[in-house]
Parts: sequence; C-alpha cells; structure tokens
Amino acid sequence: MNFPFYIAKRYLLAKKKRNAINIISGISVGGVMVGTMALVIVLSVFNGFDKVIKSLINSFDPDLKISVIEGKVFDPADAQKSKILEIPGVSMISEVLEENALLKYDKRQYIATMKGVDENFIKTSGIDSMIVDGNYILEKEGHPYTVVGQGVAYSLRIGLNFINPLIIYVPERLGKINMANPTGAFRKFPVFPSGVFGIEQEYDAKYILLPLASVREILNYTSEVSALEIKLADGADEELVQKKIQEILPQNFEVKTRYQQNEMFYRIMKSEKWAIFLILTLILLVASFNIIGSLSMLIIDKQDDIQSLRNLGADSSTIRKIFLFEGWLISITGSFLGILLGTGISLIQEKFEVIKLAGSGSFVLDSYPVDIQVFDILLVWATVILIGFLAALYPVKKLSARY
Repeated sequence: MNFPFYIAKRYLLAKKKRNAINIISGISVGGVMVGTMALVIVLSVFNGFDKVIKSLINSFDPDLKISVIEGKVFDPADAQKSKILEIPGVSMISEVLEENALLKYDKRQYIATMKGVDENFIKTSGIDSMIVDGNYILEKEGHPYTVVGQGVAYSLRIGLNFINPLIIYVPERLGKINMANPTGAFRKFPVFPSGVFGIEQEYDAKYILLPLASVREILNYTSEVSALEIKLADGADEELVQKKIQEILPQNFEVKTRYQQNEMFYRIMKSEKWAIFLILTLILLVASFNIIGSLSMLIIDKQDDIQSLRNLGADSSTIRKIFLFEGWLISITGSFLGILLGTGISLIQEKFEVIKLAGSGSFVLDSYPVDIQVFDILLVWATVILIGFLAALYPVKKLSARY
C-alpha cells in the first residue's frame, strides 16, 4: 500500500489527541456530504421538470416543421409535399394555417392565434392526450367546433355549454375598408368550443384549434397553409431526414427540428440548470473551508509525528502527500456518502412520490418529478473532488513546510 495514503487513512480514522479535531473532521465530511447530496437531488428534480415540460411541448410541436422564410403562407404543392412523403423516415404530414384573431365570448375579449389543422394533426401531435375538459372535436355532422387552450378559456371564462358561441373576428383580407361602416372591415365567425387543452402556459394562453377548412374560409384562402408539420417514423434519423427535405425544398423554404422551433426555450432551460449547479457549487465551496480548518489543526496536532517521520527519512514531499491524501479522503468520503444519499432520496421520490407539489391536483403533476442522469452524478463527483483537492492544497503547502 502507498505509504502516504496508509498514514492519511490512519489519521482520518484514528482518534486525535484533541477531540475538537475529530469534531471538525466530522463536520468537514458532513458538509461535503450535505452539499453533494443537495447537488444530486436538485439536479435530478430539475431534470425531472425539464423532461416533463419537454414531453408536454412535444405533444404540440411536430418533429419537423416546414415554413417559408419570407411571407406568411404558401401552397403545399410549392413545398414538394408529395416528394417529401416519399422520403424514408417521413411518416405523416399535417397542413396547418395560423393567424391572429380577436376572440369574443359573452362580454369578454381576447387576442389569440387560431390554428387551422387537418385530420392528420391529432396523429402528428398527440394533442388528444392533453385535453383537460370536454373532447377533441373539430368537426361533427358538418359543423365546425374549436378546442381552446386552458389560458384562453380562463381569460374568456369559456364554458362548454353549447349555448354561447365563441365569436372570432379577423381583418378583411380582401377589399377596401368602408369608413362609414368600420365593422365591415372584419369578418365574423361564430363557433362552439368542444374542449379545452392544457400543455404549457405559453401554448395554453395563445392557441385555439379549428378545422383547416374553416380557417381558410375565414381568411379567404383556398389551399394555402402557413406550415407543414411532419411526424417522423420510429427510429428515423431526424438530422438526416431534415437534410434530405431541405435538398428538395426551394430556396425560400426552411425546415426546422423540434429543438430549432423552441431554441430559445431549450437555451433558457439549459442556462437555468447550469446557474443552479453554479450556486450549489459555491455553497459546497464554502462548506469545504472546513477541510482547511481540519487539516490545519491536524498538522498542528501531528507535530511530533511529522518530526518522527523526518527522522526516519521522510522528505517534505512525502509529508505533504500524507496531508493532501487526508484532504482527499475527507472529500471522497463526503462525496460518496452524499451521492449515495442523494441518489437514494431521488429514487424514493421517483418511485413513491413522497414530496407533493403545492396546489396538488391543479397541475399536470402531483409530486416533484425526478430524472437521475449518470452524467450529472459524475459531474458532481468530479466537482467535489476538485474542490476538495484545492481546499487541501492550501494548508498543506503553507503549514507542512514548518514541521
């Protein structure tokens, strides 16, 4: 066994002459343990929320989305829709048409985005699994219906009673405005809400879904769409399919992956995670100052041992290694226990959902979600070891040279 490591292990486990040193060493291990445990638990919970939010967004946004770079609408034939369907990996294409509109329900008004969707939309998005009230019905017996976001329904106090229709107002796209009759500048379209969906606040407060034919009728369009939403087959290479589609599309078209459609959101989520990691690391850094105090007092306590080791032929490098290993053992022991406890608590929360969310029952989740990632655990462990090394290096260099 390595001699400095053997002596360091004995120093960590053996009873010191001064009981305060044992207490400080225990506090050092405990501080590292608690900090490591907090890092593992908080990162696992953050990963859980991240995973849940992404799954909710994925139920509305498509795998790939084709739109024009300039302008608002285009003809699906211009985007080579038939050729895109022949590309391996493309499972289905849904035509959608979006436009802002003024909504009126009873005496309340609200500005939202109406999204006209075809019959393939339910298969490309999975929106039917996000219905929180009513049913996903956009057309029945030749009559159009609308499914509204939870935020829109709340703002307008919409009830699914089929008594009061939701009135949609959009500016007249064709023709001139008659100043003598300003209301003639708007097209009016009444429709009954059939259901309410709940995905994520940004979507819930923005969208209402309508049949594609109805939105075209409201906007005086024939075959135009604002985007083509593509669902990929299971196991398809997203980047490869995107590249093949882009090669087919004319220059004024672009195709975006799900990440690119919500690039800002994913960047914010990632930056928030690293911000949390940095804050907890700073707390762990403060806790690691106990290692400096513990080693400093241990060096003072072992003056006689240091002199005996010198008499036996140990050089300054060997003595420094002894106390350096002592600091590492404190960090390793604390980090191991912290990772063990943090992972255990996270697994218990994941399986038994012990800690509930405030306002349980009004959210998609009832308890804190957990997603344990091996990379995060390895990163936490490496960070703790590095902090422990730096904390041990200072007192070893400054104090060991004196004895």
